[in-house]
Amino acid sequence: MRRFTKHTEKWGDFLDVKINAPEVLEKELSRHPKRGTVLLGSVTDAYQPAERKYEITRSVLRVLLKYNFPVSILTKSDLVVRDIDVLKQLSDCEVGLTITTLDRKAAADFEPRASSPQKRIDTLKALHSAGIKTYAFVGPVLPGLTNIEAIFSSLNGRVDFVMVETLNTKCGNWEDIKKIIKEKYPELLTLYTDGFGKEYWTRIEREVKAFSTKFNIPMKGFYYH
Repeated sequence: MRRFTKHTEKWGDFLDVKINAPEVLEKELSRHPKRGTVLLGSVTDAYQPAERKYEITRSVLRVLLKYNFPVSILTKSDLVVRDIDVLKQLSDCEVGLTITTLDRKAAADFEPRASSPQKRIDTLKALHSAGIKTYAFVGPVLPGLTNIEAIFSSLNGRVDFVMVETLNTKCGNWEDIKKIIKEKYPELLTLYTDGFGKEYWTRIEREVKAFSTKFNIPMKGFYYH
């Protein structure tokens, strides 16, 4: 996203708070109310810590509720439970939590500002119990650190479906990932340095499908890079 801004800071070290987003959305929808699913969280998490103060996402949801727009949310934060009252009123809504690993240390190393894995699992349970459609986005799969079977087991009865994404070794943060592996998980360095071919990810996809059947959780997609 830096190419669209004047920021020189590293991705993840800057934040632009668009405090007028709800007003702009209201204005646009009042002029062109063409209905379509709105995804919150495709690039920047809609429930990052600043949302506790600004409540922009909550206000945006109220606008979308007014115009009866379908909403899909993907987050790594347990803060989303704050808005259950609004989410329950939406006629078409689904909320997903990203689950990269259940290992608390690994999660803290790779996702330092996100809620812990257990809090995310508990969040899915709370949302699901409230009658809201839920899903888990297992990605990226970190070889040696993402225990897919354990994740599926923890999701049993908490989600309607699962999506899985392979690790993207071509993205901008690949070097950061390798740095963390080298410093904190040196036993995995050779695996990450050698890379992962199609055969490797094909095997992972087969495992995911097997766990999907075992735990009776539909797999909606397996995404390659």
